[in-house]
Amino acid sequence: MSVNADTSASTEEAMVSRARIISEALPYMQRYDDKTIVVKYGGHAMGDEALSRAFARDIVLLKQSGMKPIVVHGGGPQIGAMLDKLGIKSEFKNGLRVTDKATVEIVEMVLAGSINKNIVSAINAEGGRAIGLCGKDGNLVTVQKATRTMRDPDSNIEKVVDLGFVGEPKTVNPAMLDMVAKEDLIPVVAPVAPGEDGETYNVNADTFAGAIAGALKAARLLFLTDVPGVLDKQGRLIKQLSKAEALALIADGTISGGMIPKVETCFDALERGVEAVVIVNGKTPHSVLLEIFTETGAGTLITQ
Repeated sequence: MSVNADTSASTEEAMVSRARIISEALPYMQRYDDKTIVVKYGGHAMGDEALSRAFARDIVLLKQSGMKPIVVHGGGPQIGAMLDKLGIKSEFKNGLRVTDKATVEIVEMVLAGSINKNIVSAINAEGGRAIGLCGKDGNLVTVQKATRTMRDPDSNIEKVVDLGFVGEPKTVNPAMLDMVAKEDLIPVVAPVAPGEDGETYNVNADTFAGAIAGALKAARLLFLTDVPGVLDKQGRLIKQLSKAEALALIADGTISGGMIPKVETCFDALERGVEAVVIVNGKTPHSVLLEIFTETGAGTLITQ
């Protein structure tokens, strides 16, 4: 066979492959048409420039396919780096950053400033029309002061821990996001919000995303993390779990450590009205598209 014939066959094979991919994706485009998809974009998944571009492209494609994507982002590593740079000590209790007045100013500057605008710029560069927001904009999200209890290791007595300016979502104004969506814009939301006392509060990005997804009755809430999803005791990915099955895996120790609060946040989102929640590896290129447009998905799907 000649070189030209080889090239022609190769081109035809590539075209057939593309057509097959599009035909397989079509039912999912129809399923999620005009549906809200909330994507929590984690701080650890933002570190790679190529992955960031791929993520932005995925979000634009969701929008172009008729869906209503909303990005909620974190930024823990970036906040930590800025605090270190400025010489501000940061303390963690029960996995949450204790946020004093000086720290919350840095949190707002990093989250609602540089990180938010970088994501907006990346989406716009890929042909989308993104707009940066935080909980303060139009009172999108208001919060109440978060409190936690810790057991003192010496006395074994439970004590209430003051986390400073750390909040938990109390109300979400879905009309604000509906209005943005009608303007064909992609909201990119930073988890900083006002409290009832008028102060600014730092909010856990997972919890923040769950509250927004619940208020909008989202079809999907995707948590982009640095792990493939929920793993069994042999380290294999569990593709789908009901809430009851996930609770059993927590009870027997299969789900442990930092995955427990992640899964519990999934439960909370389901209770708020989200159809299904997915924990997926944000370091896998195009993981959002793989999850939405394929039968097998890319992570662990958790349903009621």
